[in-house]
Amino acid sequence: MELHERIDAFVKLGTFLGQFSNEVPVKNDNVEYHSLFFDGFKHQIKLAEEHNAWFTAENIRFALNSWAEALTEHNVKTWLNPYAFNQVTQKKVAIIMAGNIPLVGFHDFLSVLLSGHSVLVKPSSNDKHLLPYLAKYLEHVQPQFKDLIAFTYDKVEHFDAVIATGSNNTVRYFESYFKNKPSLIRNNRNSVAVLTGQETPDALEALSEDIFRYYGLGCRNVSKLFVPRDYKFDAFFEAIYHWHPIIDQVKYANNYDYNKAIYLMSEFNILDNGFFMIKEDTSYSSPIATLFYEYYDSPDSLKEKLKTDKPLIQCIVSNGFTENEIAFGQTQKPKLWDYADSVDSIKFLLSI
Repeated sequence: MELHERIDAFVKLGTFLGQFSNEVPVKNDNVEYHSLFFDGFKHQIKLAEEHNAWFTAENIRFALNSWAEALTEHNVKTWLNPYAFNQVTQKKVAIIMAGNIPLVGFHDFLSVLLSGHSVLVKPSSNDKHLLPYLAKYLEHVQPQFKDLIAFTYDKVEHFDAVIATGSNNTVRYFESYFKNKPSLIRNNRNSVAVLTGQETPDALEALSEDIFRYYGLGCRNVSKLFVPRDYKFDAFFEAIYHWHPIIDQVKYANNYDYNKAIYLMSEFNILDNGFFMIKEDTSYSSPIATLFYEYYDSPDSLKEKLKTDKPLIQCIVSNGFTENEIAFGQTQKPKLWDYADSVDSIKFLLSI
C-alpha cells in the first residue's frame, strides 16, 4: 500500500468523524460507507458514555470534532512532508494505550499505520469502544489495512517495537518489560499556565477551557498556574464561572467534595468558588476540581525553573512569555505535529 493510499483512508475517516461533531449527529450522504457505519458508531458512542462516566457526550463530541478537523488532506500532508517513508521495512508495533480521555491513543495508532507498519493495540479498559469500531471503518475504506490492524485485551506478544503510555509507576514496569525492544514510553506530565496579571477577560475565559475540558484529566490540561507575587484572583474566578454546571457531574462532584474535605481537615489555605478550588502548592499534578498555583518573583527565574522542570511539563500556556508556548484556550487542539512529550513518534517509527 502506497503512502497516498494510507493518507486517503485517514482523510475519509476524518470526514466520517465530522458527522458526529454536533449534539445531534448529521448524516452526510457523501461520506463513504456512512449507511453501514453511521448508526453503529452512534451506538458505540453511547456504550462509551455508559462504560466510563468521564466520557460524557460533550467530551466525546469534542474529541471527535478535534480529529475531524485534524484529518484533512492538507494537515496530514503538511505533517508528513518532512519525512522519507521509502525505506521503511514493515514491523509490528504494539501500542499500549491510556484511557484518561476519549481516543487519547489515536495519534499513535495513526502514526504507526501512516508510517507503513502494522499495529497491535492494547486499549485501556476505560476506552475500548470507539477505536476498534473506527478501525473497522478504516478497513472498509482501505481493505489492505485488514491485515495490518489487530487488537488484544490480553498480554501483548509477538511484536517488534512498542509505544506505551502510563503512570509513573507503570512506566517503570514498561521500561523493564520492554527493555529488549525499541520503545517509546511516556509517563505522567502536566501542563501549566503563566499569568502576568495583564490578561484580558477573554484570555482568562479561554484559559478555563484548558483547565476544565475533559474534567482536567488530560496531560494537556492546565493543572497549575504561575502568578506574580501580588496577583489577585478575582478576575480569574469571574472568567471561569461559566463552567459552574460541571459540578452537576456526579463523579466530578464526588472528587470536589472529597478533596475539599481533605483540605479543610488539613487546614490548608484554599480559595473556593463552590465548584472549583485553587491551592498554593509546588507540585504540578493537582487533583480533580483543584488547580495548584505558585508565585514567581521574576520572569527570568520562572523561565529557569520551567527549563529545569521540562521533563515534568507537557504544555506551557502563556502570551509572549516563552518559545513554543501555547495560546490560551488551545491546549486541547494540538496539531498533528505537536508530539506528546516533544518526542517525534514518526521519527521513532522510521528508525525501527
